Amino acid sequence: MITQDSIEALKARLDIVDVVGSYLELRKAGANYKAPCPFHDEKTASFVVSPAKQIYHCFGCGVGGDSIKFVMEHEKLNYPEALEKLASSYNFSLSYSDKKNDKPRSGFMEKISSRYQYLLTKNSEALSYIKERGIYESSMEKFAIGYAPDSNATINYIKSELLNMSEAVEMGVVGSDGSRLFARFIERIIFPIHSANGTVVGFGGRTITGHQAKYVNSPETPYFNKSRLLYAYHHAKKSIHKTKQIVITEGYLDVIMLHQAGFENAVATLGTALTAEHLPLLRKGEPEVIMAYDGDKAGRAAALKASRLLSVSGFSGGVVIFGEGLDPADMVKDGLSEELSEMFRTPQPFIEFVLDEIISLYNLSDPKAKELCMQEAVGYLKTLSAILQDRYKSYLAQRLGINPSFVKLSNQTNTNYSKPVDDRSRYRDMWELSLIKTVLEHPEFVKQILDVLDPSLLQFHSHEFSLALKGSFDEPSLMAIAVDDQIKPLKNEEALKAELIAFLTKHYEREYKKVNMQKNISFEEKAFFIRKYRGKISQLQRGELVAFKS
Repeated sequence: MITQDSIEALKARLDIVDVVGSYLELRKAGANYKAPCPFHDEKTASFVVSPAKQIYHCFGCGVGGDSIKFVMEHEKLNYPEALEKLASSYNFSLSYSDKKNDKPRSGFMEKISSRYQYLLTKNSEALSYIKERGIYESSMEKFAIGYAPDSNATINYIKSELLNMSEAVEMGVVGSDGSRLFARFIERIIFPIHSANGTVVGFGGRTITGHQAKYVNSPETPYFNKSRLLYAYHHAKKSIHKTKQIVITEGYLDVIMLHQAGFENAVATLGTALTAEHLPLLRKGEPEVIMAYDGDKAGRAAALKASRLLSVSGFSGGVVIFGEGLDPADMVKDGLSEELSEMFRTPQPFIEFVLDEIISLYNLSDPKAKELCMQEAVGYLKTLSAILQDRYKSYLAQRLGINPSFVKLSNQTNTNYSKPVDDRSRYRDMWELSLIKTVLEHPEFVKQILDVLDPSLLQFHSHEFSLALKGSFDEPSLMAIAVDDQIKPLKNEEALKAELIAFLTKHYEREYKKVNMQKNISFEEKAFFIRKYRGKISQLQRGELVAFKS
């Protein structure tokens, strides 16, 4: 893990204008800078960068944060990856508390990858295979395709270059049986596998000399987990964010050929089925997910498993199944890019695909088999939301050729969905906003404010006020207040006291009138509250702040 001291030292070096300005063209606007928001389409610049606060905020879509958050969102990286990218940009060395879990930083994997790339240019058999598959030289370079020689050649290269052999073993390039070292990739075309931020963390290799396993991947390491990685995601993430769609295929060559044809949102799983561990990566940018799988038995089974997982997890998208022995790479090679584009535009929705696949497993001419089929399909539908259950109940009945009333669904619903955030009133009370900004800029005033004021007394912005009191400064609503030049904080303690007296006087006058008009309380209660509010108003009129709970 990266140490907290190291993170704070890096933050001290960062300048929000420099960081964001390396991605966007910023224009000076008073004390701040503005630009069109990179996270949503807009004509009028509503994206504000505040050098004083070292934060950004978009008044259009509500995103906001500091330099690290911006790089995370723009580059689609997680927190440690964004830290490492910024550290690299600022020539800053991060410190790690647990070397076992550190990410590779020596450049070892990049050096091995470069060696494999060089060896590809010297191997006519490997080059011939790649060209036969229709891969251009530009794609070879983009995806850093290489070639792994025999085991001794790899071992000797690592030694001759004085590279760390223990790191070679740790990274899965070299294996050890206790008595000898051996290269894990032998006489194979090599496809480097990257983390989301573009660091080489592993390799995939395809044999061209008849090894028993056609494809092999790096073993599991602290840096390489094939159930969390997607091949070429670092190339595809910008297109995914732009198109709001991700195409998931089964193979490296499919991805390379799709990118070559302009489908730059294509990625692939690493010789494994899609898993729940992939979902956080897939949620970035909230794209539609298209599963593009082969039509053979294994491909359909993998598509069924993925469709169940994605539909239950709330993803939109669907499945494209390739028939007649074709795959995406073949279609691109054969000049069928337009047909591919249409297939990706019109996938079969996940839920329909799952139901159809379940139904295909049963002989519907047998009443008992039909009943079992309905039970399995209903069991799947019960994992979905109530709305989706109702929507696909009739679809299932139609496919089974039965009356929809026979499809019995309980009230059980999927609980994976987050409740939508309430749309709060857009009315802006400038006095309340000014008070909140004062708390943000002068936390030393918080105790004085809380002695006389409860957040519930604010009529329009009590939620934001509570967040400010809790120190939740990374909340978008507070960032919007912090960078808004129209909202002025109270300058000093005297100004704060005067404003609190004026606000509280109006508040207690309203409460006095309210209780004086009430008819559903006893005479004694009314008299008590009238005395209480009169006393508070008198104190405030004398310039004395009144404790809220007194």
